[in-house]
Amino acid sequence: MAEASDLVATAIDDGVLTVTINRPEQRNPLNFAVHRALRDVFTKWAENATVRAVILTGAGDKAFASGGDLKEFDALRDDEGARGMSDLGRSAFDAIRNFPVPTIARINGLALGGGAELSMACDMRFAAAHARIGFIQSQLAISTAWGGGVDVMALLGWSRGLRLLARAEVLDAQEAERIGLIDGVADPDEDFDAAFEAFMEPICKHPPQVARALKSLAHTARMKSNLDRREKDALETQHLVNVWLHDDHWQAADAILNRKKK
Repeated sequence: MAEASDLVATAIDDGVLTVTINRPEQRNPLNFAVHRALRDVFTKWAENATVRAVILTGAGDKAFASGGDLKEFDALRDDEGARGMSDLGRSAFDAIRNFPVPTIARINGLALGGGAELSMACDMRFAAAHARIGFIQSQLAISTAWGGGVDVMALLGWSRGLRLLARAEVLDAQEAERIGLIDGVADPDEDFDAAFEAFMEPICKHPPQVARALKSLAHTARMKSNLDRREKDALETQHLVNVWLHDDHWQAADAILNRKKK
């Protein structure tokens, strides 16, 4: 059974839900409408007791998600707009973090900026050999907006997490796997779909109630290791608002937008 929208498509097969960001021509950027669609999809399907796993991916083979939609977000020039953008994206990503069965990011290409944050909202990440991932927000003179900074610090530790963010490092899939940022990579001469299916097979064979029990344990550990998550989320949002409204951000954003127009 499949459902499709202009921005996000869903399909369910034998208890495995696939959610696809459907903007391949623009490399699957994240805007308000995509955030709302993701939040609605994950909220709706959380109530379905037959789901045993979720795959989140992007359409095409170039990008999982290329980050926030600069054309749309360029209009956000005040505190309310910046905070609203952060809050909406966080609510969408929290619907993924809190989903009751394992969620797996199928990273089929670039996962940059907000796209890297989106992959971190999932429980696991599996990448194509050509995929690349990077928290490049600082190149726009901003910080993380949707909980990804908190996630990467929790997963990799504060020092390595800070290095990734401060250096805006873009890692190839093999290096990302080496440091523990992603969980598996297809071999360069291996069909990505076949490799991903092999990674998913043992995860998908569990009945839904077992999948929910295992995810509950993992989610409790994830949240317990980060009991002050709300404080950290609030701090991340406040820093994002502060840097978002600075002239340095607008100069960096304008440079990128003008470069794309040329």
